[in-house]
Amino acid sequence: MGSGFQLFHTVPGGGRRGRLNLPHGTVETPVFMPVGTAATVKAVDQRTLETLGESAAGAQIILANTYHLYLRPGHELIRRLGGVHRFMSWDRPMLTDSGGFQVFSLSQLRTITPEGVEFRSHLDGSKHFFSPEHSMGVQIALGADILMAFDECVEHPASYERTRDSLGLTHAWAERSVRYFAEHKHEVPWFEARDGQTQRLFGIVQGGMYPDLRRESAARLVEMDLPGYAIGGLAVGEPREVTRDMIARTLEWLPQDKPRYVMGVGYPDEIEEYARMGVDMMDCVLPTRSGRHGLVFARLDGELTRLNLKKLEFAEDRRPIDPACTCPVCRRYTRAYLRHLFSSGEPLAASLLSIHNLSFYLDTMERVRRDLAGTGLPQESESSQATSTPAA
Repeated sequence: MGSGFQLFHTVPGGGRRGRLNLPHGTVETPVFMPVGTAATVKAVDQRTLETLGESAAGAQIILANTYHLYLRPGHELIRRLGGVHRFMSWDRPMLTDSGGFQVFSLSQLRTITPEGVEFRSHLDGSKHFFSPEHSMGVQIALGADILMAFDECVEHPASYERTRDSLGLTHAWAERSVRYFAEHKHEVPWFEARDGQTQRLFGIVQGGMYPDLRRESAARLVEMDLPGYAIGGLAVGEPREVTRDMIARTLEWLPQDKPRYVMGVGYPDEIEEYARMGVDMMDCVLPTRSGRHGLVFARLDGELTRLNLKKLEFAEDRRPIDPACTCPVCRRYTRAYLRHLFSSGEPLAASLLSIHNLSFYLDTMERVRRDLAGTGLPQESESSQATSTPAA
Protein backbone atom coordinates (compact mmCIF):
# COMPACT_ATOMS: atom_id res chain seq x y z
CA MET A 1 0.00 0.00 0.00
CA GLY A 2 1.26 3.50 -0.75
CA SER A 3 1.93 5.60 2.33
CA GLY A 4 2.00 9.07 0.78
CA PHE A 5 5.11 9.67 2.89
CA GLN A 6 8.23 11.47 1.68
CA LEU A 7 11.41 11.27 3.73
CA PHE A 8 13.73 14.24 3.12
CA HIS A 9 16.50 14.01 5.67
CA THR A 10 17.75 11.79 8.51
CA VAL A 11 20.30 12.77 11.15
CA PRO A 12 22.53 10.69 13.43
CA GLY A 13 20.41 9.42 16.28
CA GLY A 14 17.51 8.67 13.95
CA GLY A 15 15.64 11.97 13.77
CA ARG A 16 13.98 12.53 10.38
CA ARG A 17 12.27 15.26 8.45
CA GLY A 18 9.45 14.23 6.18
CA ARG A 19 6.08 15.01 4.70
CA LEU A 20 2.83 13.07 4.79
CA ASN A 21 0.39 13.72 1.95
CA LEU A 22 -3.20 13.03 2.98
CA PRO A 23 -6.62 13.59 1.38
CA HIS A 24 -7.25 16.72 3.44
CA GLY A 25 -3.78 18.23 3.17
CA THR A 26 -0.06 17.97 3.69
CA VAL A 27 1.51 17.31 7.09
CA GLU A 28 5.13 18.24 7.79
CA THR A 29 6.78 15.73 10.12
CA PRO A 30 7.67 15.18 12.90
CA VAL A 31 4.29 16.42 14.06
CA PHE A 32 2.31 16.72 17.27
CA MET A 33 -1.42 16.04 16.94
CA PRO A 34 -3.80 17.73 19.42
CA VAL A 35 -6.47 15.37 20.70
CA GLY A 36 -10.06 16.24 19.78
CA THR A 37 -11.83 13.46 21.68
CA ALA A 38 -15.47 14.25 20.87
CA ALA A 39 -14.81 16.13 17.60
CA THR A 40 -13.44 19.04 19.60
CA VAL A 41 -10.07 19.89 21.09
CA LYS A 42 -11.42 20.75 24.52
CA ALA A 43 -11.98 24.48 25.17
CA VAL A 44 -10.28 25.53 21.90
CA ASP A 45 -12.22 26.50 18.78
CA GLN A 46 -11.20 25.40 15.30
CA ARG A 47 -10.23 28.87 14.05
CA THR A 48 -7.80 29.22 16.94
CA LEU A 49 -6.35 25.76 16.25
CA GLU A 50 -5.63 26.84 12.69
CA THR A 51 -3.54 29.85 13.77
CA LEU A 52 -1.53 28.65 16.76
CA GLY A 53 2.23 28.43 16.99
CA GLU A 54 5.14 30.74 16.34
CA SER A 55 4.56 30.66 12.58
CA ALA A 56 0.76 30.91 13.00
CA ALA A 57 0.50 27.74 10.90
CA GLY A 58 -1.62 26.06 13.56
CA ALA A 59 -2.32 22.39 14.10
CA GLN A 60 -1.65 20.44 10.92
CA ILE A 61 -3.60 17.36 11.96
CA ILE A 62 -5.79 16.46 14.94
CA LEU A 63 -7.09 13.23 16.45
CA ALA A 64 -10.69 12.25 17.16
CA ASN A 65 -11.96 9.39 19.29
CA THR A 66 -13.89 6.54 17.69
CA TYR A 67 -15.32 5.17 20.93
CA HIS A 68 -16.73 8.50 22.11
CA LEU A 69 -18.13 9.52 18.71
CA TYR A 70 -19.72 6.09 18.29
CA LEU A 71 -21.58 6.53 21.60
CA ARG A 72 -22.43 10.20 21.05
CA PRO A 73 -23.70 11.48 18.64
CA GLY A 74 -23.25 8.23 16.68
CA HIS A 75 -21.21 7.46 13.57
CA GLU A 76 -24.23 7.05 11.31
CA LEU A 77 -25.46 10.53 12.19
CA ILE A 78 -21.99 11.92 11.40
CA ARG A 79 -21.96 10.00 8.11
CA ARG A 80 -25.33 11.50 7.16
CA LEU A 81 -23.98 14.97 7.93
CA GLY A 82 -21.04 14.50 5.57
CA GLY A 83 -18.35 13.03 7.79
CA VAL A 84 -16.45 14.28 10.79
CA HIS A 85 -14.59 17.01 8.86
CA ARG A 86 -17.78 18.72 7.80
CA PHE A 87 -19.50 17.94 11.10
CA MET A 88 -16.89 19.87 13.09
CA SER A 89 -15.88 22.35 10.35
CA TRP A 90 -12.28 21.16 10.18
CA ASP A 91 -10.75 21.06 6.68
CA ARG A 92 -7.30 19.78 7.62
CA PRO A 93 -6.18 16.17 8.09
CA MET A 94 -7.56 14.06 10.92
CA LEU A 95 -6.81 10.68 12.49
CA THR A 96 -9.25 8.47 14.38
CA ASP A 97 -8.14 5.86 16.90
CA SER A 98 -9.72 2.41 16.86
CA GLY A 99 -11.52 2.58 20.20
CA GLY A 100 -9.29 -0.20 21.55
CA PHE A 101 -7.59 1.90 24.19
CA GLN A 102 -10.87 3.32 25.51
CA VAL A 103 -12.31 -0.19 25.75
CA PHE A 104 -9.10 -1.24 27.53
CA SER A 105 -9.65 1.50 30.09
CA LEU A 106 -13.13 0.11 30.88
CA SER A 107 -11.56 -2.87 32.69
CA GLN A 108 -14.59 -3.41 34.94
CA LEU A 109 -17.11 -3.00 32.12
CA ARG A 110 -15.78 -5.24 29.33
CA THR A 111 -15.43 -8.86 28.24
CA ILE A 112 -12.83 -9.84 25.63
CA THR A 113 -13.28 -12.79 23.25
CA PRO A 114 -11.54 -13.73 19.97
CA GLU A 115 -14.46 -12.13 18.14
CA GLY A 116 -14.11 -8.73 19.81
CA VAL A 117 -14.97 -6.85 22.98
CA GLU A 118 -18.34 -6.54 24.69
CA PHE A 119 -18.53 -3.50 26.93
CA ARG A 120 -20.94 -1.23 28.74
CA SER A 121 -21.12 2.46 27.93
CA HIS A 122 -19.62 4.76 30.54
CA LEU A 123 -22.51 7.14 29.75
CA ASP A 124 -25.58 5.04 30.49
CA GLY A 125 -24.44 1.44 31.07
CA SER A 126 -25.89 0.22 27.77
CA LYS A 127 -24.24 -2.86 26.24
CA HIS A 128 -22.19 -2.65 23.01
CA PHE A 129 -19.84 -4.85 20.99
CA PHE A 130 -16.72 -3.77 19.10
CA SER A 131 -15.13 -6.20 16.64
CA PRO A 132 -12.36 -5.27 14.19
CA GLU A 133 -14.98 -5.06 11.46
CA HIS A 134 -17.22 -2.81 13.53
CA SER A 135 -14.34 -0.51 14.46
CA MET A 136 -13.44 -0.20 10.78
CA GLY A 137 -17.05 0.45 9.84
CA VAL A 138 -17.35 3.23 12.41
CA GLN A 139 -14.07 4.84 11.34
CA ILE A 140 -14.93 4.63 7.64
CA ALA A 141 -18.24 6.33 8.39
CA LEU A 142 -16.50 9.09 10.36
CA GLY A 143 -14.29 9.73 7.34
CA ALA A 144 -10.94 10.69 8.88
CA ASP A 145 -7.79 10.60 6.74
CA ILE A 146 -6.03 7.97 8.88
CA LEU A 147 -7.71 5.03 10.61
CA MET A 148 -6.18 2.69 13.18
CA ALA A 149 -6.50 -1.09 13.23
CA PHE A 150 -8.46 -2.51 16.17
CA ASP A 151 -6.07 -3.83 18.82
CA GLU A 152 -5.87 -4.86 22.46
CA CYS A 153 -3.73 -2.85 24.86
CA VAL A 154 -2.52 -4.81 27.88
CA GLU A 155 -2.31 -3.38 31.37
CA HIS A 156 0.97 -2.65 33.17
CA PRO A 157 2.39 -4.69 34.67
CA ALA A 158 1.32 -7.74 32.66
CA SER A 159 2.92 -11.17 32.62
CA TYR A 160 4.74 -12.48 29.57
CA GLU A 161 2.05 -15.09 29.00
CA ARG A 162 -0.77 -12.55 29.24
CA THR A 163 1.04 -10.20 26.85
CA ARG A 164 1.78 -12.98 24.35
CA ASP A 165 -1.85 -14.11 24.32
CA SER A 166 -2.98 -10.52 23.84
CA LEU A 167 -0.58 -10.14 20.93
CA GLY A 168 -2.26 -13.05 19.19
CA LEU A 169 -5.55 -11.18 19.38
CA THR A 170 -4.00 -7.93 18.15
CA HIS A 171 -2.50 -9.62 15.07
CA ALA A 172 -5.67 -11.57 14.24
CA TRP A 173 -7.71 -8.40 14.65
CA ALA A 174 -5.26 -6.45 12.48
CA GLU A 175 -5.72 -8.97 9.66
CA ARG A 176 -9.48 -8.70 9.98
CA SER A 177 -9.24 -4.89 10.07
CA VAL A 178 -7.16 -4.86 6.88
CA ARG A 179 -9.53 -7.22 5.11
CA TYR A 180 -12.65 -5.25 6.05
CA PHE A 181 -11.03 -1.93 5.18
CA ALA A 182 -9.95 -3.17 1.74
CA GLU A 183 -13.50 -4.28 1.00
CA HIS A 184 -15.27 -1.15 2.25
CA LYS A 185 -12.90 1.84 2.00
CA HIS A 186 -14.66 3.19 -1.08
CA GLU A 187 -17.91 3.64 0.83
CA VAL A 188 -16.99 7.23 1.74
CA PRO A 189 -18.01 9.09 -1.42
CA TRP A 190 -16.59 12.47 -0.41
CA PHE A 191 -13.06 11.01 -0.66
CA GLU A 192 -13.45 9.96 -4.28
CA ALA A 193 -13.09 13.49 -5.66
CA ARG A 194 -9.67 14.02 -4.06
CA ASP A 195 -7.29 12.71 -6.71
CA GLY A 196 -8.42 9.16 -6.00
CA GLN A 197 -7.12 9.27 -2.42
CA THR A 198 -8.90 7.18 0.16
CA GLN A 199 -8.59 6.81 3.89
CA ARG A 200 -5.44 5.03 5.12
CA LEU A 201 -5.16 2.28 7.67
CA PHE A 202 -2.24 2.13 10.14
CA GLY A 203 -1.34 -0.92 12.21
CA ILE A 204 -0.46 -0.81 15.92
CA VAL A 205 2.59 -2.59 17.33
CA GLN A 206 1.90 -4.06 20.75
CA GLY A 207 3.91 -6.41 22.96
CA GLY A 208 3.92 -4.71 26.34
CA MET A 209 7.36 -4.24 27.86
CA TYR A 210 8.88 -7.36 26.26
CA PRO A 211 11.32 -6.62 23.42
CA ASP A 212 10.96 -10.01 21.72
CA LEU A 213 7.16 -9.61 21.60
CA ARG A 214 7.53 -6.06 20.26
CA ARG A 215 9.81 -7.39 17.54
CA GLU A 216 7.38 -10.16 16.65
CA SER A 217 4.50 -7.69 16.51
CA ALA A 218 6.41 -5.29 14.26
CA ALA A 219 7.39 -8.12 11.91
CA ARG A 220 3.82 -9.43 11.64
CA LEU A 221 2.45 -5.97 10.86
CA VAL A 222 5.20 -5.07 8.39
CA GLU A 223 4.29 -8.21 6.44
CA MET A 224 0.86 -6.64 5.89
CA ASP A 225 2.52 -3.71 4.05
CA LEU A 226 0.41 -0.99 5.68
CA PRO A 227 0.77 2.75 4.91
CA GLY A 228 2.02 3.48 8.45
CA TYR A 229 2.71 1.95 11.85
CA ALA A 230 1.93 3.04 15.38
CA ILE A 231 3.68 2.01 18.58
CA GLY A 232 0.92 1.44 21.10
CA GLY A 233 0.57 0.18 24.65
CA LEU A 234 2.98 2.71 26.17
CA ALA A 235 2.51 5.47 28.77
CA VAL A 236 0.26 3.10 30.74
CA GLY A 237 2.19 3.36 34.00
CA GLU A 238 5.66 2.09 33.12
CA PRO A 239 8.80 4.14 34.01
CA ARG A 240 9.82 6.72 31.44
CA GLU A 241 13.11 4.96 30.67
CA VAL A 242 11.17 1.80 29.80
CA THR A 243 8.94 3.79 27.44
CA ARG A 244 12.00 5.21 25.72
CA ASP A 245 13.64 1.80 25.41
CA MET A 246 10.54 0.21 23.90
CA ILE A 247 10.25 3.05 21.37
CA ALA A 248 13.93 2.87 20.43
CA ARG A 249 13.84 -0.89 19.94
CA THR A 250 10.59 -0.87 17.97
CA LEU A 251 11.79 1.87 15.62
CA GLU A 252 14.62 -0.43 14.54
CA TRP A 253 12.09 -2.96 13.24
CA LEU A 254 9.81 -0.57 11.34
CA PRO A 255 10.31 0.47 7.69
CA GLN A 256 12.21 3.68 7.01
CA ASP A 257 9.86 4.68 4.19
CA LYS A 258 6.65 4.62 6.26
CA PRO A 259 5.48 7.07 8.96
CA ARG A 260 5.96 5.92 12.59
CA TYR A 261 3.48 7.08 15.22
CA VAL A 262 3.82 6.80 19.01
CA MET A 263 0.40 6.92 20.65
CA GLY A 264 -0.47 8.88 23.78
CA VAL A 265 2.81 10.57 24.74
CA GLY A 266 3.88 12.78 26.50
CA TYR A 267 5.48 15.86 28.14
CA PRO A 268 7.11 18.47 25.84
CA ASP A 269 10.62 17.17 26.50
CA GLU A 270 9.44 13.62 25.77
CA ILE A 271 7.89 14.44 22.41
CA GLU A 272 11.06 16.31 21.45
CA GLU A 273 13.24 13.38 22.48
CA TYR A 274 11.12 10.85 20.60
CA ALA A 275 11.05 13.04 17.47
CA ARG A 276 14.85 13.22 17.52
CA MET A 277 14.90 9.40 17.78
CA GLY A 278 12.88 9.02 14.57
CA VAL A 279 9.21 9.19 15.58
CA ASP A 280 7.13 11.03 12.97
CA MET A 281 3.77 11.48 14.74
CA MET A 282 2.65 11.85 18.35
CA ASP A 283 -0.51 12.78 20.22
CA CYS A 284 -1.39 13.48 23.84
CA VAL A 285 -4.23 14.99 25.88
CA LEU A 286 -1.71 16.59 28.25
CA PRO A 287 -1.69 20.16 26.82
CA THR A 288 -5.43 20.68 27.25
CA ARG A 289 -5.87 18.47 30.32
CA SER A 290 -3.09 20.34 32.14
CA GLY A 291 -4.55 23.69 31.09
CA ARG A 292 -7.94 22.77 32.53
CA HIS A 293 -6.19 22.11 35.86
CA GLY A 294 -4.25 25.38 35.94
CA LEU A 295 -0.94 23.88 34.80
CA VAL A 296 1.10 25.49 32.03
CA PHE A 297 4.43 24.77 30.33
CA ALA A 298 7.18 27.33 29.85
CA ARG A 299 10.85 27.41 28.99
CA LEU A 300 12.46 29.65 31.58
CA ASP A 301 16.22 30.25 31.57
CA GLY A 302 16.49 27.49 29.01
CA GLU A 303 14.80 24.89 31.21
CA LEU A 304 11.43 23.25 30.70
CA THR A 305 9.20 24.35 33.58
CA ARG A 306 5.64 23.54 34.59
CA LEU A 307 3.88 26.34 36.46
CA ASN A 308 0.84 25.83 38.68
CA LEU A 309 -1.07 29.09 38.24
CA LYS A 310 -3.41 28.18 41.08
CA LYS A 311 -0.67 29.10 43.54
CA LEU A 312 -0.89 32.34 45.53
CA GLU A 313 2.62 33.34 44.43
CA PHE A 314 1.22 34.35 41.03
CA ALA A 315 -1.54 36.62 42.39
CA GLU A 316 0.43 39.81 41.58
CA ASP A 317 2.74 38.47 38.90
CA ARG A 318 2.68 40.86 35.93
CA ARG A 319 4.72 38.64 33.64
CA PRO A 320 3.29 36.45 30.87
CA ILE A 321 3.40 32.70 31.33
CA ASP A 322 6.57 32.53 29.22
CA PRO A 323 8.25 35.85 28.29
CA ALA A 324 9.75 34.25 25.16
CA CYS A 325 6.44 32.79 23.96
CA THR A 326 4.62 34.53 21.10
CA CYS A 327 1.25 32.82 21.55
CA PRO A 328 -1.83 35.07 21.82
CA VAL A 329 -2.14 34.34 25.54
CA CYS A 330 1.43 35.35 26.39
CA ARG A 331 1.21 38.43 24.17
CA ARG A 332 -1.81 39.75 26.05
CA TYR A 333 -2.34 38.35 29.55
CA THR A 334 -0.43 38.30 32.82
CA ARG A 335 0.01 35.37 35.16
CA ALA A 336 -1.95 37.36 37.75
CA TYR A 337 -4.97 37.72 35.48
CA LEU A 338 -4.88 34.06 34.42
CA ARG A 339 -4.71 32.99 38.05
CA HIS A 340 -7.68 35.24 38.82
CA LEU A 341 -9.73 33.59 36.04
CA PHE A 342 -8.90 30.14 37.32
CA SER A 343 -9.57 31.01 40.97
CA SER A 344 -12.90 32.55 39.98
CA GLY A 345 -13.99 29.45 38.10
CA GLU A 346 -14.20 31.34 34.82
CA PRO A 347 -14.40 29.01 31.77
CA LEU A 348 -12.09 31.37 29.90
CA ALA A 349 -9.23 30.16 32.11
CA ALA A 350 -9.35 26.62 30.69
CA SER A 351 -9.48 27.98 27.15
CA LEU A 352 -6.55 30.39 27.51
CA LEU A 353 -4.30 27.96 29.36
CA SER A 354 -5.05 25.22 26.83
CA ILE A 355 -4.24 27.58 23.96
CA HIS A 356 -0.87 28.42 25.50
CA ASN A 357 0.00 24.77 26.13
CA LEU A 358 -0.96 23.73 22.61
CA SER A 359 1.14 26.57 21.20
CA PHE A 360 4.04 25.42 23.34
CA TYR A 361 3.78 21.87 21.95
CA LEU A 362 3.39 23.03 18.35
CA ASP A 363 6.36 25.40 18.71
CA THR A 364 8.44 22.55 20.15
CA MET A 365 7.76 20.44 17.07
CA GLU A 366 8.39 23.34 14.70
CA ARG A 367 11.79 23.92 16.31
CA VAL A 368 12.62 20.22 15.97
CA ARG A 369 11.55 20.25 12.30
CA ARG A 370 13.87 23.19 11.64
CA ASP A 371 16.74 21.35 13.30
CA LEU A 372 16.07 18.23 11.22
CA ALA A 373 15.48 19.98 7.89
CA GLY A 374 18.90 19.30 6.33
CA THR A 375 19.42 20.19 2.67
CA GLY A 376 17.00 17.77 1.05
CA LEU A 377 13.83 19.63 2.00
CA PRO A 378 12.12 21.81 -0.63
CA GLN A 379 12.56 25.42 0.45
CA GLU A 380 8.89 26.36 0.41
CA SER A 381 8.03 23.83 3.12
CA GLU A 382 10.18 25.32 5.87
CA SER A 383 7.34 27.41 7.29
CA SER A 384 4.59 25.30 5.78
CA GLN A 385 1.14 24.83 7.16
CA ALA A 386 -1.19 22.01 6.21
CA THR A 387 -2.75 22.70 2.86
CA SER A 388 -6.37 21.72 2.85
CA THR A 389 -9.09 20.77 0.46
CA PRO A 390 -12.54 22.07 1.46
CA ALA A 391 -14.69 19.35 2.96
CA ALA A 392 -17.15 18.27 0.28
